[in-house]
Amino acid sequence: MSIILNDSLARARLNKRAQRILHRLLGGIIVLWASATVTFFALKLTPGDPVRALLGGPSANPTPETIAATIREFGLDKPVAEQYLFWLKRLLSGDLGLSFSQHQPVAEVIAEQVGPTLQLTLAALLFAWLLALISMLTTASRHRLLSSLGSAIETLSAALPQFWLGIVLLSVFAFGLQWFPPESDEGWAGLVLPSLALAIPLAGFMSQVMREAFGIAIEQPFVLSARARGVSDLAVRLRHVLRHALLPAVSLSAWAVGALMGNAVLIELIFSRQGIGRQLYQAVMKQDMPLTVGITLVITLAYIVTSLLVDILYVVIDPRIEEGRR
Repeated sequence: MSIILNDSLARARLNKRAQRILHRLLGGIIVLWASATVTFFALKLTPGDPVRALLGGPSANPTPETIAATIREFGLDKPVAEQYLFWLKRLLSGDLGLSFSQHQPVAEVIAEQVGPTLQLTLAALLFAWLLALISMLTTASRHRLLSSLGSAIETLSAALPQFWLGIVLLSVFAFGLQWFPPESDEGWAGLVLPSLALAIPLAGFMSQVMREAFGIAIEQPFVLSARARGVSDLAVRLRHVLRHALLPAVSLSAWAVGALMGNAVLIELIFSRQGIGRQLYQAVMKQDMPLTVGITLVITLAYIVTSLLVDILYVVIDPRIEEGRR
């Protein structure tokens, strides 16, 4: 009887997990569709001539026959609604189309450029977590002056514009002190400054959120009980309180990945770094609709995948969350 009951409970848990994953996937598909649709119509409303971009940009001098042929070839003579449906049908078949400005498949352009951006995003997220943990563990719930100083630094860091911070870091540490190369593509050393430019504001925001959760957790009875047993302050912070403080920041990490990839646009330009951020800027400037939509979908997909991973990580950090869902 006990074995049958355990099997039933296990099947029920698996069914609930499968349902949650299915809901997440369906929600992710809707988000992808909405993101692509908004980008498509936003570009259609942007002033400019995409045909010129297809034919070589403002400096090109195509004949009227060439312009007419290009318009027919890409279906730009059809109503916008019909263009959208045709484009959506191709998108559902996995065809991202041909880049107007680079004259090669969008999938190939993204495959060539996504690596450097992912590298920059992961490095920035790692730096942000490291800085946030150091700030929280060394100043949260400490002496009033130290805690206030840590909170003020975090608030200031969170308010710093990333593009301005990138320029300052480049001026001081690359051109001034010459500790790091000015161009980000020069190995791991060139990754430090752009990663910090993205990470410092994010770290300030994350540490603020963790500080609040940390302050609530450290006042709980289980902490007083641990201290009564003679557990050191460092052990209390690391073993008992830190887990509770991590949860809000873990949730923010899903949003942070998408935000970092989006903010990489200006950082990649400032540090002369290759990546989909720089490609996105150029695609928007040239009204390259297929490439713009393709990169937007990649950034959205990164956010969705990270959200799924965060959902799993939540349960790993605090198994009681899984218990509460049953």
